[in-house]
Order: sequence, then structure tokens, then C-alpha cells
Amino acid sequence: MTSPKYPKVVGYDLVQQIGGGGFSRVFRAVNVKDHRVAACKVIALTPETSEKERKTIEKEMRIHAALKHTNILEFMNAVVVELKHRDQFVPGFYMLLELAAGGDLFDKIAPDVGVGDEVAHFYFNQLIAGMDYIHKEGVCHRDLKPENILLDVGGTLKISDFGLSSVFKLKETGRTRTLTERCGSLPYVAPELNSDQPYEAEPIDVWGVGVILYTLLAGNTPWDEPTQNSPEFMRYLSGEIFQEEPWNRFSSEALSLIQGLLTIDPRERFTLEDAFQHPWCIRPSQLAKQGPTSLAQALTQSLRDTGDLDLAAPNLNQRNDSTDDEDVPMLSAAHSTQFTQTLMLFSQTQSGTRYTPHLTRFYAGIPPGQILPFVRDGLASLGVACRDAPPSAGALRLRIGGQDARKEVFRGWVEIETFEYHGALGSFCVMQKDNGNPISWRQLWRALIQSPLVEPHVLRKRAV
Repeated sequence: MTSPKYPKVVGYDLVQQIGGGGFSRVFRAVNVKDHRVAACKVIALTPETSEKERKTIEKEMRIHAALKHTNILEFMNAVVVELKHRDQFVPGFYMLLELAAGGDLFDKIAPDVGVGDEVAHFYFNQLIAGMDYIHKEGVCHRDLKPENILLDVGGTLKISDFGLSSVFKLKETGRTRTLTERCGSLPYVAPELNSDQPYEAEPIDVWGVGVILYTLLAGNTPWDEPTQNSPEFMRYLSGEIFQEEPWNRFSSEALSLIQGLLTIDPRERFTLEDAFQHPWCIRPSQLAKQGPTSLAQALTQSLRDTGDLDLAAPNLNQRNDSTDDEDVPMLSAAHSTQFTQTLMLFSQTQSGTRYTPHLTRFYAGIPPGQILPFVRDGLASLGVACRDAPPSAGALRLRIGGQDARKEVFRGWVEIETFEYHGALGSFCVMQKDNGNPISWRQLWRALIQSPLVEPHVLRKRAV
């Protein structure tokens, strides 16, 4: 008897898992006939799935499908495979979404450095444009955080993941309601969620937007949680923190905007309209006048400065990595633009050029079977739980997880596949995050590369 497989979703085949969290998986989906590529989020249905859980997922699909905006990840279609079909297909909710071929925005940010004022300005204005539309549709996102901010193939910001969203306003009448459910991730939630009182919807998202702006400029989140349990948050309340790094390196206009968005009292907090009209936001964008290559260069400048990009894309004098190469799979064209090429989202492996949206990757000069135990031991020395997973498409795999310095849970994979290096076999290693802060995931990647057993084998960019 053959095991159940994933169904074709309105003409799309699920070809490769590219992410996922505790309750879902995300696949790259391909429509061969139309030469189109999408993402498919799969939430499993099991006999234990409650009616309440079903209604929550249905609400997410209904809300996301209704939202159509340049800065929101497009919801394309959905199908449900019920349990009665489990002998043939994997039961679940299948949501077909726009593929964010540019990957995570925050995957491109060097920890504790940030992206600089111009890049932050460019993307923050896109973020508040998307959020303003969402609020005008009567929806509150409630889970704004770096891992839910993606980029499309041209470098446009896309807000994703409406699993915790809620309708707070009826568009027809303008009537609003307060919300009561406690949700979100501690480093990004607003302080009013610490009480058991109902809360206004829009200020919750404004606070999340403020934390994301800080993170763009600083390369880290401002605190573990907005409570007295966090020394950093308490220094923010007292004003002491403004004399410290990185707060003291923000421009006066940027600091004024961050403080307005991160005002403790939600009644006094900035609105999105206040943000739109703030001097830091209303100035013309220099990046908007330039092309996608300049945008990608500016976005990854902090990774170039720290040397991270030299590790992720070392240019090992192999054959041309151009996506015009005949070995490139037909579908790479859907990911290949000046923006994604400049971001270096294409890597050389034994089977040819591969599209890899993750810049947490490196090459090693020894084969996969030899580097794998070093990677496993290196992760264990960093306190990361890991276990061997079945190989996939010829790649060796580790399933890894843990907590970062902000107490956020992370989970993901390490995939190691073969590539040829100077006539010998080397390894191409990708760290693929399922969930967790992209910036702390980059810190983990860097720590693994610097671990004593792994570091001697890591291939670096050659001097020209």
C-alpha cells in the first residue's frame, strides 16, 4: 500500500518544503503547465483537530483572502482535504499563497547593526502602508514580528501570517469592538496585553510596527518583554536607556518616531496617520528612485561589512552562476530578477544552480558525511537540540530547535548536500528556519561557523 501524498492544489504540485512552524508546513508549489510558482501553507487535519481549531483556521483563510494590497502576501486559493480521504492524500488545509521569492527581510540584517536609515525608511513606509490598509478593512494583525515580514521577487515588502488576526471593525457601519484574547510573541506585544482588561485593536499593531522599526535600525529587538521582568524595558520607562547603545546612535527624528510608536499608554500612542505625517517618514526616499540592484546592495550592506555575505556566497571560482545556464531548473526563472540575483539567492550544488532564499548558509571543503558530525557537535556545544532526520533529495538533514537570548523558541533544519570543489567533493550547508527571530537565527549560524570543529573547513571568499 502506498503512503498518502500531497494533492495537486488548483493545478500546483507541492515539490519542496521551504519552511513551517509547529502546526504547519510551507512548500514551494509549481504549476508546470503555466510555468508559475507559488507557496502552499499546509495545516494538518488529524482526528484530534477540534471544531474550534477548524474555525480558527477557516477564519484565517477568510480574512487573508479578503485582503488585497501591494504590501500583503497574496492569498491565491485554498482547498481542504478531509480525513475521509486520508488513504489517498494527506488531510489538511492547503492555502496557496504568493511565493515571497526574496525571502525574509530580516534574514538580510546583521545582528546589532541594522540596515541603515535609508533602507529602514524605505521598508517602514511600505509596512505602514500595508498596515493602514489592513486596519481600514477592519482587521487587526496581532502578530507583527520580523519573521512575518517577507520580500517578493522584486524586493517589495509583504506582510504575512494572519493566523492571530481578528476583525475589530465593521466596514459598513464603522462600528468597532475591543478585543480580549491574549496572543503574540513577548518581545513584540504591547504592554496593555499584560492586564486582563479588553484592549483597543489598532494600538496593538502600532506597537508592533514600532518594535519592527527599532529592529530595522538596531539589528535586534529592544527587550525580552514589555514588563518589569525586563531590565531593558524598565530602563526605557525611566529614560536611562536613551544614553545607551543603540538608542544613542539613532537620529533625533528616528528616535522621536520610535518613542511615539512605543508610547506606553495606548490612548497617547501614535496612530498610523501620525506615523505617515512624521518628518522621518514624509521625506522622499532615495532608494525608491534607484533600481532593484541598488536596493539589494543597500539591503545587504551590513552583511557585506561584517563579512557574512562572503561566507554565504563565497564565489569559489566555479562555473558561471548565471540563471541563463542550461543546468538551471526551468522554475528558477520565477525567482530570478536583478534584485534576487544581487542578493545572491542562487547557490552552486552538485546538481547545478539552486535557488536558496536563505542567506544562512555556507560551503565546506569536506563531503557531507564528514562535516555532518562536526555540525552536530557544534550545535550541541551551543545548547541547541538536534536530531538526525531522513535525507531529502540527496541532502543530509538535521532537525534543530531551542530558545534564543530573548527567550523566543526557534525551530528549523540544517541541510547538507554535495558540491564539487577543485575536483573533490565539498558540502553546501543551509540553515533553514521554520520559526523564530531571523536575526537570532543569523547569530546561531555565525556561532556554528565559528565553532572549533566546523570553522577549519568553512570555505571563504577568495581575494581577487
